[in-house]
Amino acid sequence: GCFADEYHWRDGIGPREQRPKMVNTNWGGVTEDNSFGTHEFLELCSLLGTEPYVAGNVGSGTVEEMSKWIEYLNFDGESPMTAIRKQNGRPEPWKVAFWGVGNENWGCGGNMTADFYADQYKRYASYTKNYPGAPLKKIAGGASVDDYNWTETLMKKVPLDMMWGISLHHYTIPRNWSDKGSATKFDEKEYFATMRQCLRMEELVSKHSTIMDKYDPEKRVALVVDEWGIWTNVEPGTNPGFLFQQNSLRDALIAGTTLNIFNNHSDRVRMANLAQTINVLQSLILTKGNAMLLTPTYHVFDLYKAHMDAKLLPVHFKSPDFVSGDQKLPAVNISASRDSNGVVNITIVNLDPSKKQNIRTNLQGLNFKTVKGRIVTSAKLTDVNTFESPSAIKPVVFNGAKKEGTELVVDLPAQSIVALELRN
Repeated sequence: GCFADEYHWRDGIGPREQRPKMVNTNWGGVTEDNSFGTHEFLELCSLLGTEPYVAGNVGSGTVEEMSKWIEYLNFDGESPMTAIRKQNGRPEPWKVAFWGVGNENWGCGGNMTADFYADQYKRYASYTKNYPGAPLKKIAGGASVDDYNWTETLMKKVPLDMMWGISLHHYTIPRNWSDKGSATKFDEKEYFATMRQCLRMEELVSKHSTIMDKYDPEKRVALVVDEWGIWTNVEPGTNPGFLFQQNSLRDALIAGTTLNIFNNHSDRVRMANLAQTINVLQSLILTKGNAMLLTPTYHVFDLYKAHMDAKLLPVHFKSPDFVSGDQKLPAVNISASRDSNGVVNITIVNLDPSKKQNIRTNLQGLNFKTVKGRIVTSAKLTDVNTFESPSAIKPVVFNGAKKEGTELVVDLPAQSIVALELRN
């Protein structure tokens, strides 16, 4: 986030007791002791089995600073940076591929214009080198929400071979920026407004992709949605700068819907990141001292991981309406894929809090014999997992899907996320 453009990586290496402190002016005004730096972050990624994505400092940093960070992380030869890395206990390079060239440079990352940032990006990208065995996937700092001019300017001014992707940020905010609304206390009217904001991701991805298609019809450059999710007011009594919020069934429905959108646009959206994963915004995990709980959002991610590395299957359907007063939204959203073993995975979300949906479809060309399912739901949209009851919301077996002849029939409960597995 905004911290990236005031962070200087060399403050976070070497003996911890010798690392300089700084003030995190963006989030809480607290003193950052830099004890969790480059080595600690990359060790965490290794323990989790995940690829790191590093954001370079364009706002207050220099080209040289970012260039040397890449050398420190990725070069396997003899150089000043590799000598320091080895001195700090890491003989071999990490070979980090994903690099963000700045963050939100239209705002906290420097308040730049699109034209100015495009020129800055080219300058930084020119000095971010590929070292042997460590090709970079450079991601340009992209638009805030519907700033389509920003995307147009980058696609027009930056050579396509200089960037692997362009980022996009969009948060689902129930009310407004100054009073975002509670994470756990909301009525159906506010829920409806929240889901309308969530579903806007479809429009944003489609329109930014259309602009990119004009300059890149072969889809060489990815759209990287590296900040998304619901953003509410913090929990009472917590530091406003720490962005700690609870995670309800509403959050799970947002996660499932957004992931379905990303899946259906996977020709262009080749990377997406729920940027805050623990104790911040729409978290996967909440902690309290030594205790830890998995949020409803975590469980949705667990359901959807079956889509990873699979092939997208096109889904055509007309959704029933979710009606609130004189307004309506699509009640149901779906994505489907087939993995390398021929297993078909379908994820379905019903946003309507009061109506179940009956889905009947002929799966043309897909031979299947068995249907298994899991579901995430709860009695109330405001239900959460707590440290006293950490498994109140979790996936359970779903028996509401069956095969009838050549058709798949699903009785989809209200306010639910369902993952189906079809096997031959």
